[in-house]
Amino acid sequence: MDKREGREAGTIRLNDPWYDALATGWGEGAEAFPPRRPPADRGDELRASDIYLEVQRSAAFQEVRGRYRRFVVPATAGFLLWYVAYVVAATTAPGLMARPVVGSVNVALLAGLGQFLSTFLLTWAYSRHARLRRDSAALDLRWTVFERERGQERSRGGRGEGR
Repeated sequence: MDKREGREAGTIRLNDPWYDALATGWGEGAEAFPPRRPPADRGDELRASDIYLEVQRSAAFQEVRGRYRRFVVPATAGFLLWYVAYVVAATTAPGLMARPVVGSVNVALLAGLGQFLSTFLLTWAYSRHARLRRDSAALDLRWTVFERERGQERSRGGRGEGR
């Protein structure tokens, strides 16, 4: 954290790479955009956007995105197919859906409850997949970006320029 002097003497700013500078002071008469930094003195220094683009192009990021897509696309397609099949069966085959299974419980009621059950199972499967297959790799990428940005701040001499 760094303290400010002058007009903003009472404010404290967090040195957090995910700090939303545009939301600070919103609606309180503050400046709409943070002040621009002067151009870098060194030609080899990367801006934060360059660091993010470099990480986005990296093989590790592409692997995380691929793992995400390999789970989400089939899961979404399967769930939508299951939902559409339920709606189509309910409208085109009312006799089948009205067939009793046990007492007053019929096929339509079981299929409707199956929709809820499949939603909860899919949510559990998604969170488990994210925890086991993506979260650690995504966290590594996040820390890579954070460390590179911190390195850039240190190379600028830690003048407190920032977000």
